[in-house]
Amino acid sequence: MRQPPHVYRRRRLVAVAAVAAVGACAFAAGSTLTGGDDSPTEAKAPPAPPPPQLPGGGRRLFPDKRIVAFYGAPQDDALGALGIGTPAQAGRRLLKAAAPYERKTRPVLPAMELIATIANRDPGEDGLYMTRQSPATIDRYLRAARRIHALLVLDIQPGRAGFVSEMRRLARWLREPDVALALDPEWHVAEGQVPGQVIGSVDASIVDEVGAELSKIVQQGRLPEKLLLIHQFTEGMIVNKETLTRHPGVALTINVDGFGDRANKASKYEMFTDERVRFNDGFKLFYEEDTNLMSPAGVLALRPPPDVVVYE
Repeated sequence: MRQPPHVYRRRRLVAVAAVAAVGACAFAAGSTLTGGDDSPTEAKAPPAPPPPQLPGGGRRLFPDKRIVAFYGAPQDDALGALGIGTPAQAGRRLLKAAAPYERKTRPVLPAMELIATIANRDPGEDGLYMTRQSPATIDRYLRAARRIHALLVLDIQPGRAGFVSEMRRLARWLREPDVALALDPEWHVAEGQVPGQVIGSVDASIVDEVGAELSKIVQQGRLPEKLLLIHQFTEGMIVNKETLTRHPGVALTINVDGFGDRANKASKYEMFTDERVRFNDGFKLFYEEDTNLMSPAGVLALRPPPDVVVYE
């Protein structure tokens, strides 16, 4: 069981109207125009705007793209790679880290996984053991992500709050075509528990409720496919995992979390990889905690190669 640091880690008209006028009755070559009516015809409806696309183009995430992300928050460097330096500086480092994963057959889509709700060891005024990023902070990272044509993934470490309620607070951003969602069950605890003192969990029914609401947002906004990333490093972290379901427009992905040496990380990835392909696969790397950090070539040698690679 990992020991918590001082500050916890983890976590879119052209209006073209043509009005035709019917000329008055006229005679030409002895023939008469029929329906000689000087009333105008109905205006044509303007063409519908094209649906929004993902950064870099396209509307489907997998298997068209591979996501490579930086995880963290600006409150402390210990929260992860994304929070080190300014958002622009993190963006440049992200592009450099993502480059080795680029393949002609499968381009990389960079992503910034910002911890939007951060679990705390202190209860706070509301007793929920978490704090939320300000709208200004989220907007700042969204601008930075857009400058490098990346996704912004909003990560939820809810403490004693709920994943669904925290997701709803992020709805204004989730309506954007380039904003996705991540759930961090490790930091979801029950009444009487404190984040970091116990390893939290989430029931599959809650994940499905989040997925259904995210799917509704996608369909109502004609948005491209959205990533729904669930972090996991213990078997009990996703309760009733076998009942997880897919929702239209939502790319459900289990991100194999946890630090360690190469052999242990590969073994855990194999353990949590879904052979029935009910969801997509993710893999997390830790710059500081991993022993002998795996190279991009090593990560791509995993079977199946992960759809999402996250660096903390």
